[in-house]
Amino acid sequence: MDIVAPEIESYLDHLLPSEDEILGEMEREGKKRRFPIVGSQVGRLLCQMAQLTGARRIFEMGSGFGYSAYWFLKGMSTGGQVILTDDSKENLGRAKDYFKRAGLLDQVTLEEGDALEVINRYPGPFDIIFNDIDKEQYPQAFKKALPRVRSGGLLISDNVLWFGRILTDSRDLDVEGIRIYNRLISETPEVFSAIIPIRDGLSISIKK
Repeated sequence: MDIVAPEIESYLDHLLPSEDEILGEMEREGKKRRFPIVGSQVGRLLCQMAQLTGARRIFEMGSGFGYSAYWFLKGMSTGGQVILTDDSKENLGRAKDYFKRAGLLDQVTLEEGDALEVINRYPGPFDIIFNDIDKEQYPQAFKKALPRVRSGGLLISDNVLWFGRILTDSRDLDVEGIRIYNRLISETPEVFSAIIPIRDGLSISIKK
């Protein structure tokens, strides 16, 4: 299921101005490798969230080769820090190269391993935690992330509509994980949440 009509997606994409060379390379790499990245529409929203919160510390649970982190950094002032996590040494190596070439390497920390384990070493508080790990692990991510987000900070998760599969009777572990996560962000009194039907669904939860 298309979350947004393809014609609308195309219209929005054509409205966006050309971004910098590094982002263009990342987008071409994602397309070539068939590697899922959040894309420029979500990327610009992440950049805005960093700007609006005045974010200085961001933790990413699942970073791939750094595309979303790059967008966050575009919205952060000099000195802001993003912690990237990924279980692929190759992905983190690619991310390191991109950030080095962009002059941003001193603003990132690259952590290889399971994000649910890596985050145990970082008590927070963080201005933003971005969640994009395996979908069946989303409920665990919520429980780990929420205590580490500052009051007024954001917990953002990608893929919360999962190609519309949340509307089916599927018992797939990823689908179930997202269903539980969406209930958690809707019913937990410590957060106020909205789900934006952009790309594959993006949730933004502000901690009270």
